[in-house]
Amino acid sequence: MYIYDDIDQRIVDERVAQFRDQTRRFLAGQLSEDEFRALRLRNGLYIQKHAPMLRVAIPYGLLSSAQLRELAHVARRYDRGYAHFSTRQNIQYNWPRLEEVPQILAELATVQMHAIQTSGNCVRNVTTDHFAGVAPDEIVDPFVWAELVRQWSTLHPEFGFLPRKFKIAINGSVEDRAAVLVHDIGIHAVRGDTGEVGFRVMVGGGLGRTPIIGHVIREFLPWKHLLTYLDAILRVYNRYGRRDNKFKARIKILVKDLTPAGFTRQVEEEWFHLKGGPGTLIQAELDRVETRFTRPAYLRLHDVDPGYEARLKAEPAFARWASRNVHAHKVPGYAAVSLSLKKTGVPSGDATADQMDAVARLADDYSFGELRVTHEQNLVFADVPRRDLHDLWLELRALGLATPNIGLLTNIISCPGGDFCSLANAASIPVAQAIQARFEDLDYLYDIGELDLNISGCMNSCGHHHVGHIGILGVDKNGEEWYQVSIGGTQGSQAALGRVIGPSFARAEVPDVVERLIEVYLRQRDSDSEQFVEVVHRIGIEPFKAHVYAYAD
Repeated sequence: MYIYDDIDQRIVDERVAQFRDQTRRFLAGQLSEDEFRALRLRNGLYIQKHAPMLRVAIPYGLLSSAQLRELAHVARRYDRGYAHFSTRQNIQYNWPRLEEVPQILAELATVQMHAIQTSGNCVRNVTTDHFAGVAPDEIVDPFVWAELVRQWSTLHPEFGFLPRKFKIAINGSVEDRAAVLVHDIGIHAVRGDTGEVGFRVMVGGGLGRTPIIGHVIREFLPWKHLLTYLDAILRVYNRYGRRDNKFKARIKILVKDLTPAGFTRQVEEEWFHLKGGPGTLIQAELDRVETRFTRPAYLRLHDVDPGYEARLKAEPAFARWASRNVHAHKVPGYAAVSLSLKKTGVPSGDATADQMDAVARLADDYSFGELRVTHEQNLVFADVPRRDLHDLWLELRALGLATPNIGLLTNIISCPGGDFCSLANAASIPVAQAIQARFEDLDYLYDIGELDLNISGCMNSCGHHHVGHIGILGVDKNGEEWYQVSIGGTQGSQAALGRVIGPSFARAEVPDVVERLIEVYLRQRDSDSEQFVEVVHRIGIEPFKAHVYAYAD
């Protein structure tokens, strides 16, 4: 867990005091709506469909149990008893009162939390792999690098008024679990020919109205140059990014217009003036950040625990959960555990205040007082002794957090959609719930196997529908809610955008459409191990399209 130093705490405390005065002046009529809008956005406060929405930063998805208890308190005292974990690894409150937001931020500051740069045209929360620090295939611990980028980007004077919002993801392992190819900047740790650590740098990825897979502009960047190279990228974007049309303002459009080669030339020319300058990293700076992180005091355990193995054989329900929700760990005798926030009937990513308090207690009891938020809207305990997994499972099951569906169809990524968001064209939550209810049979779900289903209520793609194996997009058709379906999207190192199968569907038809897509997959797969998306890439979308629309009127 990263522990604030005096500078971190001072910045957050001063920001709270500043926003408290700004809110007071707005409520007193001394600031107009237009004047206040930029100020509240820079402090994570939106005005949504029904009420304000407050987005609180969870830097790189890492939380302490004390912070989670405070988040639970905020949900209970200032909201309606729950909160929503987002695909940016942040948390959102849908019902705070505007006049109480400064006090919420003041209380969050006591546990080293804030809402700085969770909205507005700035560098947003830096995200990373939710198995950071424990993944067996890890090259570097991305938490340290994400923290360096957080400190570099927070209130950066050059990047506070960018042409549009800006998102950075860092992956420290061989396997990409941070979706770096669909970010404005993606940073993937690699080793050079001599074993030196560096980064592959990708730019211009993103979803939304114009989905684009990012372009590699540097195959290997030595680690000491990371911040100066990021400076160069952001300066080029700040200088040439469009400000006359917000739909064409993201860096992906600039890269497309200049061409990846042309954009790379601009960055290299800018970097020529920065390389080797004051922003160049040195080992002492890495060590400074590293020492601010607390690290687990691991016990010396055997990698195989006889009690755990016996429980797997004796209890099928426990074995099923372990097969989906328990993950490999680089330290013998430990495992990482996913807590599913995708129980049927509950909005994806939502957790009640009581659940958050209970999870905080479990984090203390089982995982060194820490947990992570994933970009798939679940939670992770990263450091659980294998010998404790059965006891943890029993407690999670009682809380409704042990659904064994990680990586399966009902582990749906979904934005809040039209139930809350003023930008949405259609609801997301009831569609996700209807699909979950249709596929609640675990035997059928396990027979289907690995399948990512993502839902967005509008083209902003907060539900990442473009990279879902099945993607569902809410669209407006003559004032009514309809849903466009795409298939074949993937994230990771082989990221690809899904293809739309045809005309949109009414809400009631969506579960039937998903079922017909699954029917084609089950008929066409070569073996039980061939995944849905692999079949789509092998045979194309036409067989799926023909079967789905054969039932259309």
